[in-house]
Amino acid sequence: MSRKNTTKIQNLIERAESEILPYFVEIDKIAFANQKKVLDAFQKHKISDSHFNYSTGYGYNDKGRDALDLVWADVFESEAAFVRPHIVSGTHAITIGLFGLLRPGDIMLSVTGRPYDTLTGVIGYNERGDDIGALTDFGIRYGQVELRDNKLDLNEIAGCLKDYEETEKIKVVFVQKSKGYKDRATISSREIGELVKLVKQVNPGIYIIVDNCYGEFVEEHEPAYYGADMIIGSLIKNPGGGIAEYGGYIAGTKNAVDLASYRLTSPLVGTEVGAMLGQTINIYKGLFFAPHVVAQSLKTACLAAYIYEKIGYEVSPKYYDERYDIIQTVKFNDESKLINFIRGIQSGSAIDSHVVPEPSDMPGYDNKIIMASGSFTQGSSIEISADAPIKPPYIAYMQGGLTYESGKLCLMKALEREDL
Repeated sequence: MSRKNTTKIQNLIERAESEILPYFVEIDKIAFANQKKVLDAFQKHKISDSHFNYSTGYGYNDKGRDALDLVWADVFESEAAFVRPHIVSGTHAITIGLFGLLRPGDIMLSVTGRPYDTLTGVIGYNERGDDIGALTDFGIRYGQVELRDNKLDLNEIAGCLKDYEETEKIKVVFVQKSKGYKDRATISSREIGELVKLVKQVNPGIYIIVDNCYGEFVEEHEPAYYGADMIIGSLIKNPGGGIAEYGGYIAGTKNAVDLASYRLTSPLVGTEVGAMLGQTINIYKGLFFAPHVVAQSLKTACLAAYIYEKIGYEVSPKYYDERYDIIQTVKFNDESKLINFIRGIQSGSAIDSHVVPEPSDMPGYDNKIIMASGSFTQGSSIEISADAPIKPPYIAYMQGGLTYESGKLCLMKALEREDL
């Protein structure tokens, strides 16, 4: 790279940081509030090194695991929770929740449009058809309501709930908080609270489930605080703090969490078993670091939003927008520019910086996917990463940054590939 381009990048970064500093202050305020929740929960439940002991086999009387569930419930402002390394992904955690609550003849209503690609197979609407163990194979029906002007369409949702001949058969209203691979806004926890009020007025027996992936600790309160029956996420995203190596969680009302736990293991056994196999300390430590790490990720996203808008791309959110998840999108409208950006992020990563990402087929996705993930934990989204489906308008979805400094350096490597 020429010295001239290096100077341009440095000047651009300096100008950006001078303008986005007030937004960093707001990010730090939320991180402080969330850190206090975590610390208060650790102290309330008297967490000590005895909670980090290794358990095997059935894992009976694993006090570290049981205390972790209590801590998690308090931090996520819910009645109950379980967090387990046995959950292999966010999609797996959502599957446990859906199968825990839905019964034959019930209806699942998604109110944020079609869910993320990997959930279509869980619901049963994909090209493979029947007999794959999806919800449709068990006689569970599906409906959806699209967003209106990037908001939950409460009027349409209310009409949809009332139009069904047997409203009580709508058992689950599903919200995907983050955008997935769509060009839309993220839903705030407060907006989900308005949905909860509406749904419970129509039928208090309907469960509101929130796919909370990418949203944890971005706001001062989680969706369960506003009445969601179940919130679900992955430990290799926000709440694992870059330290938890795998796993997922479900939190919410005690009844909903209990029903999900019976799908995690077996009916009436639920959370009483499940050896943690030495991962307990990593999950505790990851949760402790998570509010700070999420703040670092948000600062990296804020910097990226400023820079890439200044050099001519459409970005969402803007650097000055209120944020409800850690995802930053950049719309390239050009396949080669998209691929170049993803490769630039990979080249600036700590791990596998020498690897050149290529678009490829991935299980659960309709399009080829290109992914930069130079992470200590494979697929970790809270570490600096960027991915995209290879389809117009060629949007990159960037997230993560264990430290702001490493995130900034990574963006500087990506900028080297731009004609500034």
